[in-house]
Amino acid sequence: MANVAPSMLRDQIREVLLERILDGTYAPGERIKETLVSQEFSVSQAPVREAMRELEILGMVVSEAYRGVRVREVTAKELAEVYPIRAAIEEIAGREAATTLNGEVAELEAELDAMNAAADAGDSHRLLVHDVHFHQIIVDASGNETARRVWASLRIEARTLITLIKSDENLHDIAGSHRPVVEALRTGDGKAAGRALRRHIERFAKWVPKDGG
Repeated sequence: MANVAPSMLRDQIREVLLERILDGTYAPGERIKETLVSQEFSVSQAPVREAMRELEILGMVVSEAYRGVRVREVTAKELAEVYPIRAAIEEIAGREAATTLNGEVAELEAELDAMNAAADAGDSHRLLVHDVHFHQIIVDASGNETARRVWASLRIEARTLITLIKSDENLHDIAGSHRPVVEALRTGDGKAAGRALRRHIERFAKWVPKDGG
């Protein structure tokens, strides 16, 4: 990793640790040791510490005095509480973004193409990255700073990936579920775009397991 910017090191380490948390390599309650991670990546502890801090902001780990950083379990209840709020925010964002985008959906089409490519490759993590960026484009395009701030505070990336990982949904179906949103925004119809986003998020909410796990 020589000659790589510190911020890139942090991002790379964060992504690896996040994948390990989500695929069960690191179990809930397990300690993640900075020293071991820094040795594995042949870096100082600084980017590892920064990556851990970002994972804590995402709600994936907890830092405890004298005990270090441990993996935090995210419950189905916690996930379920997010989706009604997210659905309301994105409905508003979709209505407002329809005017701003004025039918220009090339960026959204590119993200949808990338999601389909990830589905073809069976890469759920890459699909997640483009899924979140798809929604980020719409929220940003709305120009509604309150909506953007609250949306970001819901830790959409981590929670979306957890829901996706726990679901039995086909990756192509997940990617395809974004198509009605693109078509509604293409028409410039704010009400239709808002409804399409709400239906999309509410469908996603149904994938949250009901057993508390």
